Amino acid sequence: MTQNQFQVAIIKKIFLFIFLVSNIFALSDAKNILLVHSYHRGYRWSDDISKVFEKKYGNNPNTSLTTVYMDTKKVATMTYFDRLFDLYDEQFKGRRFDLVIASDNNALEFVIRYHEHLFKNLPVVFLGINNFDESMIYENNMRQYTTGVAENVDIAKNIDLILKIHKKVKNIVIINDRSKTGYAIRRDIFRVLPRYKHKVHFEYIDDISLKNLKTKISHLPKDTVILWVLMFKDKTGRKYIYKESLRQVRAISNVPIYGLWNFYLGKGIVGGLLTSAYSQARVASKMIDKILKGAKPRDIPILKKSPNEYMFDYNELVKYKIKIPKSIKKYKVINKPFSFYEQYKQLVWGTISVFFVITLILILLAFNVIKRRKSEKELKNQLKFIRVLMDTIPNPINYKDINGKYIGCNKAFADLFNSTRENIIGKSVYDFFDGDWAKEQSKKDEELLLKKGTDNFEKTLHFPDGRARVVSYSKTAYENIDGNLGGIVSVMDDITQRNQQKEFIIQQSKLAEMGEMIAAIAHQWNEPLVELSAILQDIQFCYEQEELTQNSMSDFVKDSMVQIQYMSKTLSDFRNFLKPSTKKAIFCAKKALDEVLEIVGRQIFYANIKLNVHCKFDKVLVFGYENEFKQVLLNIINNAKNKLIKTKKGKNIDIKIEPLRKNARIRISDDGEIIPEEIINLIFDPYFSTNKNGTGLGLYMAKVMIEDKMGGKISAYNYVNKIVFNIIVPSKEIS
Repeated sequence: MTQNQFQVAIIKKIFLFIFLVSNIFALSDAKNILLVHSYHRGYRWSDDISKVFEKKYGNNPNTSLTTVYMDTKKVATMTYFDRLFDLYDEQFKGRRFDLVIASDNNALEFVIRYHEHLFKNLPVVFLGINNFDESMIYENNMRQYTTGVAENVDIAKNIDLILKIHKKVKNIVIINDRSKTGYAIRRDIFRVLPRYKHKVHFEYIDDISLKNLKTKISHLPKDTVILWVLMFKDKTGRKYIYKESLRQVRAISNVPIYGLWNFYLGKGIVGGLLTSAYSQARVASKMIDKILKGAKPRDIPILKKSPNEYMFDYNELVKYKIKIPKSIKKYKVINKPFSFYEQYKQLVWGTISVFFVITLILILLAFNVIKRRKSEKELKNQLKFIRVLMDTIPNPINYKDINGKYIGCNKAFADLFNSTRENIIGKSVYDFFDGDWAKEQSKKDEELLLKKGTDNFEKTLHFPDGRARVVSYSKTAYENIDGNLGGIVSVMDDITQRNQQKEFIIQQSKLAEMGEMIAAIAHQWNEPLVELSAILQDIQFCYEQEELTQNSMSDFVKDSMVQIQYMSKTLSDFRNFLKPSTKKAIFCAKKALDEVLEIVGRQIFYANIKLNVHCKFDKVLVFGYENEFKQVLLNIINNAKNKLIKTKKGKNIDIKIEPLRKNARIRISDDGEIIPEEIINLIFDPYFSTNKNGTGLGLYMAKVMIEDKMGGKISAYNYVNKIVFNIIVPSKEIS
């Protein structure tokens, strides 16, 4: 071997070593994804989903895809789920996954149920979920791990499509089965049909053998259209693959068949607004990419409306001489014969575009000088308009360079300091505010410029003339046209009066609650007053019978003082409720609730309402304003009590107190009437009330106290036949 050959051999070995090492590191960094299918391999829907994920993640050196099939078309009992758990527990032992994909309802239910044991802390992306109920995720504390794409067929738009295409249709035959999915779609169908009762006659079939169905289809009149939903199993219990039952019906049908799912396209349906496995998988894959790059599932919105597409089969369109309505702008057609324009549409339009662009460039060059002069004039006018606009805005606005020097402001900012724009430009925050606060703001500005972000905060400013105003600041770093940092824009808003108004509304709400509380006190005092009356009568009787001894008199006094002290405590509780908390403090949520129930508990008892309090922990701590917190609880409990008394549709109020990681959660629910969905988002608005005599301030005050003052979150939602108020508040001070 010559020296050159030896050197070449060494170089080849070095490159081979580098290649192997790079592949080892690539494999070690690969993301492991688990795809859990509800159904089986060979089922078109599942196969279409797998094709998308296998193409994107299965053939990617940076990802590894593992697929399992639950086969729940055949069996879906809880015992079966438990055995699958045992199987997967053994199968995945020692394996690490970075993300779980749940395909269809059974897979999602399985992943949620066993998440803590099989997939602890793993993000979950779902798709293909019929009748998606977001509460299933929230109730199982899974929202922080979960996002995905819901599946919903659009019955109404498909019926509208049929009526647009077949203007003389008189009958629509809807064919479905009694599978879990079939029942879910059945509910959607019967919600939609009433709106078409004066336009067309519907016949719904879901309990028939395939043999009898074929006989019926063969005798349908020509003014009929079939809407094919599903048929995996007929009345006799015989099971069919997805295309077999449709193929047999299509063979003897003389009327067009429309569908709801894309896996029936090309198998006998004309088309429709179809739910597409490909579309859902593509959207889900974008969510997966974000999570693999570090995004949190809870920050990715759940897509509740599935990305359905208008799709048609060219052969069926030709057979029934169907024209796609012009109102449908975007659609796909399969089995369409070759067309040069259709095949090379981009090339044709690209060529036309090139000629058009060349012509346009020549025209633009001809008018370039005229337009530039006109643009310069418009730019000057625009700059003048912007200055007038800024001076018209009542909010003080200023902008600084990266060194913290003011380079501009509006008239409101200059007036705030009794100065002029010219005197402000070139100065810094140190020229207008005290040293400590100016130093703090300069440091925050430096951090803002580094992260190129936005900062929002409130501050009480003390001016040299003695004024004190509460100001809300909004600061944003901006870039110059060359991409370099230009400085910071600040917008100020004087919220002093707004804060005072909120405080006024809170006190006004307290006064509105006083009527309820006085009624509660009346209930509280009723029994001790009766007792005192009886004691006085006993004293009179003993006196008349000359049986009033010193011992008996002492007993009468002792019994009287017990009742009087009870009445005094009731007044003390009332005074404490009215007294606003001066500062935030840590207190026990259960103790606060008990003190509220001391006031209204008897009213609830005498109204024959059962109050259930669930709290497994001795102390669930809350950091905030205790009396205002008690007022929020009192308001919601009173609302529930009054509603149950008025509607007479329920008898239970449930209160659950539990600690979270850094917060405490209080859920208050009642089984009276739910709140209509169209107004449930309005109940926290000021002066909004469904009660004729209501002030509309109680729930607004609750939102102000919980969210604005205590930094928590309050929301309301309907769950089954209950209205649930969910309160989350900090359990300790956040520095």
